Formats: sequence, structure tokens, C-alpha cells
Amino acid sequence: MLEWRIRLGFAVIQTRIHFVSISAVRVVITLFCCLLPLSIVAQSPYKYGSDSQRQEGVPRGVVTKHVWDQSKVYPGTVRDYWIYVPAQYDKSKPACLMIFNDGGGYVRENGHSRVPIVFDNLIHKKEMPVTIGLFINPGVIPASAAGAQARRNRSFEYDSLGDQYARFLIEEMLPAVGKQYNLMNDAEGRAVCGISSGGICAFTTAWERPDVFSKVLSYVGSFTNIRGGHVYPALIRKTERKPIRVFLQEGEGDLDNLFGNWPLSNLQMEAALKYSKYDVKLVMGVEGHSGRHGGTILPDALRWLWKDVAAE
Repeated sequence: MLEWRIRLGFAVIQTRIHFVSISAVRVVITLFCCLLPLSIVAQSPYKYGSDSQRQEGVPRGVVTKHVWDQSKVYPGTVRDYWIYVPAQYDKSKPACLMIFNDGGGYVRENGHSRVPIVFDNLIHKKEMPVTIGLFINPGVIPASAAGAQARRNRSFEYDSLGDQYARFLIEEMLPAVGKQYNLMNDAEGRAVCGISSGGICAFTTAWERPDVFSKVLSYVGSFTNIRGGHVYPALIRKTERKPIRVFLQEGEGDLDNLFGNWPLSNLQMEAALKYSKYDVKLVMGVEGHSGRHGGTILPDALRWLWKDVAAE
């Protein structure tokens, strides 16, 4: 009898411990679930507005995907590109053109910028001109042998200074798109956009050929010493002003590494551009090296960039 009571008591103790353990786990799970939304909100303070969301009654443009494997400027490279054509496009009237580096990230309707949706809404409201979007991925050099890896050409194309990427656009991509669509020949009707290395590439393109491209939109641009881009603030101050309008987006939590400090480099770009009397706007946020902030303010950035071109 004594042994049975001891065993029974031990079982009760075990059962109580079991219930306590389950209760503790439930408390932890409840706290985690309560705190998780707060963590998400803290990490992503920027929200997409109505211009970045599908609206009833707004006609949709058409996006088509293509492959470019005939480059002479970047021999041996292969890349995907997409063309967006707004519903309001009329082949009898030349349309503006906006080029997006790292195009695959910009063209997705669930991506960081939702460009086709934003274009549809702003063009419909006549807050930007009828504009064809050209979304270009960086080149890839296919593997030369079985088991080998393809070589990415992104940093070489985007971070390098000089006119090579501008020539790639002017000599190869613009003619390819121009065969299908009626594009404006005026530099005021052409813009280039990019993120990170694609951002400095957008600036380099217009800097080298302001006669062809007059508008720049940079998200967290890498104006740092990856391939010499840190020299731009000094060059801007010492060079005669060029007809370029520049919109810069940056975040206080952006990178600080051996190549440089991204927030500081963008502040230096803004200061140099202001000193040399450029039409420039910098929007500083709080996030790090991502397209979230830039994507949520894209509608305002586009309205500002295209303010000198009448919308029909």
C-alpha cells in the first residue's frame, strides 16, 4: 500500500510538471506572436500607397519578356529584358522611355517597386507622360564547360565609370526597342533608374551622355569605392554643370564597409550637386540596403522627375 501511494504521488508530480511545461511553452509562443508584428513594423516602416496598388477602372499596360544575346559592347553576355507599354501608347506619337537596371526586380508587380502598377496609375491620372519602360537585367556569361559556373557581369557593367554602359544602351538596346515602338529622341524624354550598383550606373549613364539621358533615379546608390565611384562628388564640383535632374533615395541604416559609407556618400553627392546648381532631391529614410523605401516613394519620385514633360 505504501509503495502504491508513493508511485501515485510521483505520477501526480510528473503530471503537474507536464502541465507546467506546456503552460510555459504556451506563454512563450503567445509572447512571440505578440512581439513578431512589432518587429516587422519596426523593420518595415514604409507602406505602399494607392498609386502602388491596382485601382478599379485604370487600364493596364502590357509587359513582354525578351532575351538579348547579341551584345558587341559586352561580348558573350546573355540577359533578360522586359518591355512595358502603357495602354495609352499611340504609335503615331513618340513616347518617353525609362530604363531600369536590375530590371527583373522592378518589373514584378509584387516586387519592391511595382513599376507597371505605378506607371499605369500615374499615366492614367496624367501625372507623368506616356512612358515605355525598359527593364534590363545585368549580363551573364554562360559557363564554358559542363560543371562550370556562369559568370555574372553585374559589377563590371554597373560599378565601372566611363561610357561603356551608356554605349550599350544607345547602340544596342534603344535601337532594339525603337524598331517596335515610337520613342522620343529628346534627352528630356529619357530617364534611367537603378538600385545600389544599378543606382550609380544610372547616374554614370546620364553623366556620360546627358545628350541622350537627362533624368536619374537612384535607390541606395553605391557612390563608393567599388570601382572608383567615390570620385563623383569632386568631379561634379569641378565639371561644368550638365543638364541632368537627379533624385536620390538613401537610408540611415545603409552599408558602412571597406568600400565606403553609403549614407555619407549620398549626402556628399547631394551637396556636390547642389553646389553645382543641379536640380537634385535627396530623400533620406531609416532603412538599410534595400528597395523598400525607394519603392514606396516611387510615385512621388516619378512625379518630380517628369515635372518638365507635359502629360497628354
